[in-house]
Formats: sequence, structure tokens, C-alpha cells
Amino acid sequence: MRLGFAVKVLGREGLKSNDSRRWQSGPHLSVSISYLHAIFDYLAEASISMYRISSEIAPYITHPDLPQFHNQLDECRRDLMKLGEKARRLSLRLSMHPSQYIVLNSPVESVYESAVRDFVYHTQFLDAMGLGREAVVVTHGGGVYGDKPAAIDRFVERYHRLPESVRARLVLENDEKNYSVPDIVQIHERTGIPLVLDNLHHAVNNPAGMSYTEAARLCLTTWPRAVKPKVHYSTPRTEERTVNRRNRKTGEVTQVQAAPLASQHADWINVDEFIGFLHETEQFDYDVMLEAKQKDLALLRLRTELRERGIATE
Repeated sequence: MRLGFAVKVLGREGLKSNDSRRWQSGPHLSVSISYLHAIFDYLAEASISMYRISSEIAPYITHPDLPQFHNQLDECRRDLMKLGEKARRLSLRLSMHPSQYIVLNSPVESVYESAVRDFVYHTQFLDAMGLGREAVVVTHGGGVYGDKPAAIDRFVERYHRLPESVRARLVLENDEKNYSVPDIVQIHERTGIPLVLDNLHHAVNNPAGMSYTEAARLCLTTWPRAVKPKVHYSTPRTEERTVNRRNRKTGEVTQVQAAPLASQHADWINVDEFIGFLHETEQFDYDVMLEAKQKDLALLRLRTELRERGIATE
């Protein structure tokens, strides 16, 4: 089992995940690629073999009003090939996860068209690196828009219209609000899209009271035989959070403490709960993308704690 983390590196000072300069400064994928080389070197030193690449790796590449950024993949074709060779040499499993605002089933045509552009970009980036099918692009079901069956129909119809190269990498994750495991299973049955199980989303959006064992069975068996499934795992935040409250009469904004949200990620992974999840899903073979706010530090701590309990991971 591989353990991975997403985007930001905390265990090595100075490692940037992407060129985040504003468009006026001329950011470019070539700069982001140099950052990825440094991150891959760190992953190798830390014996971490799974990583989620920032969706902002090619700045402004799909921005409709900034065409000067649209050709970055072609401009960096050779550099991307070399980066992919390095990833394969290090046996890295890589993935990408467009933002929650990239929605395939929106009734607004411009939002849907923007989603397609984003999915094509993510796919072309991974293709340009020459990565195998395990390098996936993760998405959510999207909105409900007052009519979930119609929203599901719209997702299915538009999924079938996507380029084959996009469908070869796109996978669907259950979310914490709109689309539970049974919902995404419906979509899989009509499209064949592989399903990612997110434990925290399942914990807070599980109207059927389904166990992790059953949820894993429904999700992880949807993957092609040649591709190892992946799950997303996090521990829920238990600390109070600071929120801004505005006085409606005076307009004054004050900070107050509020109860934690069950859907928020904690800084670290609770090792006992993680082991419990492993036991419930022990009949399945999968990799784990950790979604903890302490990123690689959380991964390294969890790996040490697992080893102390006789559980080995990559």
C-alpha cells in the first residue's frame, strides 16, 4: 500500500508546488516543472511514492481571456517527457484533482464548457509525461440543482461526450453533501467511470448507513484490473474553528469560536482510526491519498506509527 499526500510540501523548506505568480509577471509551466523536479527529489529522499500534483501547475492555461498562456503544454513538451521519465524511474504514483468548481453537470453551459477545458488540460498534462493509467484525474459529481436525477442524467450524458483520452483518466469521488456512495455507483453503472472512496465524505454523507466494507466493495471493484484503486483518507477536525461574524446593524465584523465541521480535515491522521479502516477494508488492495493539513509531515508520522504496530507501507 502506498501512502500519498496532496500538493504542498511542509517537510522541506522552500519547495514550491507551482509557479503562483500573477499573470502580469509571466508565470509559466517551465518554472513549475523545475519545482516538481525538486519535489520529486524530496519524495525520493523521504521514500514517498504517491503525490497529487497541483492543478495550478500550468498557470492560467485554460483562462479564456489570457490566450498567451494556452500553449504551455506544447512549449514544454520535451521537459514534460523528461519529468515523466523521472517519475517512472522513482516509481511515483501521481494524480491531479481539479477544484470543486469544475462541474461537469452544471445547467449553465459556460460552466460545463469550462469544466471540459479543465479536464482536457489535466489529461494532456499527464499524457505529456507519458504516465500510465494509474495517474488519474479526480472529480466530484457536482451540484444537484434541485433535481438530482436530472443532474445525474446530465453528468452521464456529458461524460459520454468527453474525449476518450479524458475518460481514460477521469475517476469519480463521493462527496460530503450531494453525492453519496450509492449515488456515484449509479453513475458508474451508466458510464463505467472508476470510483474513489473518500472515508470522511462517507462518514458525513451516508444516508443508507453503509459500512466501510460495503462502500469499499462498491467503489474499489469498479477499477480496471490493471489499475490499482485508490482511496482518500482523512481524520475529521475536532478543534473549534475561528469564523468571522458580521453585525447586521453595525456592519462590524468580529471573530468568534465555532464548533468544528465534521467534513473538515484535521492536521494529522489518527492512527487507531486508520488501522480500523484498514481492518474493515482488508480484503481489498488499494493505495491511500492522505488529506491532512500537515501534508507530508502527517504521512511521515502515520507511517512511523504504523511501523511501530507492525504495518508496512510504501
